[in-house]
Amino acid sequence: MRLIDHYRSIVGDQIVEELFLLGKRLQGKTIQNINSTALGGGVAEILSRMIPLMAELGVEVWWDVIHGDNEFFEVTKKIHNALHGVDIGLSHDDLQHFLAVNKKNTQKLQRWGDIVFVHDPQPVALIKKKKKLQNKWLWRCHIDFSRPRPGVWRLLQKFIEKYDTAVFSAPAFARKLKIRQVLVSPSIDPLSDKNKELGQVFIDSVLKRFGIDKEKPIITQISRFDYLKDPVGVIRAYRMVKKYIDCQLVLAGGGATDDPEGAGVLEEVKNAAEGDKDIFVLHLPPDSHLEINALQRSSTVILQKSLREGFGLTVCEALWKEKPVIASAVGGIPLQIAHRYSGILTYTIEGTAYWIKQLIHEPDYAKRLGVNGKQHVKNNFLITRHIQDYLLLFLSLDNLSDVVQLS
Repeated sequence: MRLIDHYRSIVGDQIVEELFLLGKRLQGKTIQNINSTALGGGVAEILSRMIPLMAELGVEVWWDVIHGDNEFFEVTKKIHNALHGVDIGLSHDDLQHFLAVNKKNTQKLQRWGDIVFVHDPQPVALIKKKKKLQNKWLWRCHIDFSRPRPGVWRLLQKFIEKYDTAVFSAPAFARKLKIRQVLVSPSIDPLSDKNKELGQVFIDSVLKRFGIDKEKPIITQISRFDYLKDPVGVIRAYRMVKKYIDCQLVLAGGGATDDPEGAGVLEEVKNAAEGDKDIFVLHLPPDSHLEINALQRSSTVILQKSLREGFGLTVCEALWKEKPVIASAVGGIPLQIAHRYSGILTYTIEGTAYWIKQLIHEPDYAKRLGVNGKQHVKNNFLITRHIQDYLLLFLSLDNLSDVVQLS
C-alpha cells in the first residue's frame, strides 16, 4: 500500500485523487527544496514528511541542505532575530561572510531543479544563480515577518525581489514587494510519529521515564529552547498557577543545527526552574517524536507562549490531539485558534496564568475547545492540503503573467 493511500481514511478519496491529478500535470518538471538544516525545526519536519508523498504522486522532487560554519549560523541567527523585531544590526563582516557561504553553496550543489524552492533567510542569496540557470525560483518564509527591523529587511528585500514568487504563512507577514506573494499555511502530518494515535501503556511509560506524575495536572510547552518561545515566561505563569493548584510544568524540546543560541537559553531555563521538583526541563534528541506525542497526549493544558511566531506547528499538533491550547496571539497562531472556541489566545503572562486555572477547573469546557480545535486542524492544516497548495503553486509558475500581483 502506498503511503499516500493511508490518508484516504482521514481526508477522503476525492482529496487524494485530486493530488494525483495535480502530480500528473507536473510530470517533466523537477522540484528542488533548499534549507539550512536537516534536523530540528518545523521546516525540516515538514519536508521530511512531504517529499516522499510528493514522489508517490509522480513529482520529481528532492531536498538539499546548505552547509555553513558556526560564524555563518551566528549571523543568520542575528538575521532571524532582527526579522522578529529584535534590535540587532549586521556588521560589514557579517554580511560578507553570509554572502561568501551562500556563494560557496551555489558552487557545491551538483544539480538544480526546474523549480528551486528556497526556505527561509539562510540560503536566500542563492538566488544569484538564477540568472545563469534561467529557471523558476520561489522563496518561502516560515518566520514571523510582521515587524522586521528596517535595515535587515532592506538587505533581504534585494534578494527576495529577484525570486519569481514569495510565499508567506500568514496575511500579516505580506510585505511591499515587486514580485507576486502567496499565502500557504504550514501543516502537520496526522500519521507521523509525532501525531499518530498512541496506546495508554506507552504514554504512561514515557511519563514514568521522566518522573512525571500522571495524577496531577500537567501543563506543557513543546518548543525548541529559544528566547522567542519565552520559556522563562512560561515558568512565571506556572508559578502564578501553582499558588492555587498543585500542578506540574513540562518544558520539552530540542534545538536545531542552525541555532547557536539554544544552549544558552536551555541553561537559563534550567536556572529559572532550579529547586522546583514539579518543573521538568527536557532537552530531547531530534528524533523524540513519540515521546513528544506522549507528552502532549498526557497534558491537561498545552501552552505556546511565543513572543514571535511564524506559525507554531505545536499548536496544530496539540489541537489534533483534542487538547486545550493557550497560546500567544502572535504570528500565525490566530489562524489556528478562534479565541474561546478552538483554544485561548493571550497577550500577557498574567492572562496565560488566568486561563490555565480556568481550564483546569473547567474540564468540560477544556474538552470542547480541544474537539473544536481538532476539527479546525482537519479542515485547514493537514499535510494533504499543504501538498495541494504547493502543487498548484508550482503549476502557476508557468502562468505568472496571468496572476494579479499583491502589493
